[in-house]
Amino acid sequence: MADLDLNLLRAFDAIATEGSVTVAGERIGLSQPAMSNALARLRALFGDPLFVRTPRGMRPTPFAQQLAQPVRDALRLIQGALQQHAGFDPRSSANTFRFHMSDIGEMVFLPGLLERVKRDAPGIKIEVVRIPIKDVHAALEAGELDLAVGFLPGLTTGMRQQPLFREHYVCMLRADHPNIGAKISARQFREAAHVLVSYSGTGHQVIGETFIKEGLSERIAVRVPHFLVVPMILARTELIVTVPSRVAAVFAQMGNFKVLPLPLSMPSFEVRLHWHQRFHQDPANRWLREVMAELYAEQA
Repeated sequence: MADLDLNLLRAFDAIATEGSVTVAGERIGLSQPAMSNALARLRALFGDPLFVRTPRGMRPTPFAQQLAQPVRDALRLIQGALQQHAGFDPRSSANTFRFHMSDIGEMVFLPGLLERVKRDAPGIKIEVVRIPIKDVHAALEAGELDLAVGFLPGLTTGMRQQPLFREHYVCMLRADHPNIGAKISARQFREAAHVLVSYSGTGHQVIGETFIKEGLSERIAVRVPHFLVVPMILARTELIVTVPSRVAAVFAQMGNFKVLPLPLSMPSFEVRLHWHQRFHQDPANRWLREVMAELYAEQA
């Protein structure tokens, strides 16, 4: 290791990739004599020919084949670290950003985010990772997730947060509901049969808690674990549902539904970005947060 410098590894990787000393030198900006000298030093250091000239170009020896991938991985790791320090260029990046968000988060956030990424960062990929809420903290800390987005009051220790917008709950039902017109009274709400979306580990548990507090548990006709099935249920029944207003707006565009103010008190909530303190200064993570804030944060 004392006799091995980074430029020798770059020369080794270039020859292994290109199969030609001349082309490899052009790739990394070295003349053919300099490349030949680098190859001679590598052969002396490793005690192996490394590359043998054949009609198909410079072919690696078994030892060079064994060395090629670890060297390439090491160079990429170093290059990635230096690029992070220098900054982040979304137009040339091929990063994959991983989010934790609920099904309603996907509906609210993904369309606009994907549109922006396609325009400004066409090489970037977006992946939504659905994991138990209890594992989100560890995944953010480990870098397995870049951001968690939503109403997640349990994410605190070691986390940074940025509010996006304040949200409130509304009542949604099919547009031709036989018993409820342009308004819904407290009495109609209490007498109606309800769909309850039971999200464990998120702040949306407040819906069920409010139903218990108001003595409405017996009015829950069906419980489902996510919001996406709700429009199909409402379209074919006389059930009503309590949902965040932005979710109701998306559903109303997709089908024949009406959205009404909730006739009982239920706390509003704040939708936030969450990321781990380890990645607060990371240029790629910071760029992603800025995009999300520009797209979705309420203006003061």
